[in-house]
Amino acid sequence: MRAVITVIGKDTTGIIAAVSNVLKERDINILDINQSVMSDMFVMVMLVDISRGNVDFASLSDELVALGDKMGLKILAMHEDIFNTMHRI
Repeated sequence: MRAVITVIGKDTTGIIAAVSNVLKERDINILDINQSVMSDMFVMVMLVDISRGNVDFASLSDELVALGDKMGLKILAMHEDIFNTMHRI
């Protein structure tokens, strides 16, 4: 099982580290990551393997939203099945 995590917000030091640390603590492996900075806006998309995680998907999503709120970012986790369904048109 995989999920797509998106992060958008004002660029600041430690964004990748903070998100990666949450994933590490939950035994979630990062399969692919793409990030860029456009002017002062940080944009990142991660593909992660949630099959061996030690937390259910809803809890992970809530934790990432809370991290985003704390850091002034918009963080969204979407299960791969939902992501694929949304983009299958």
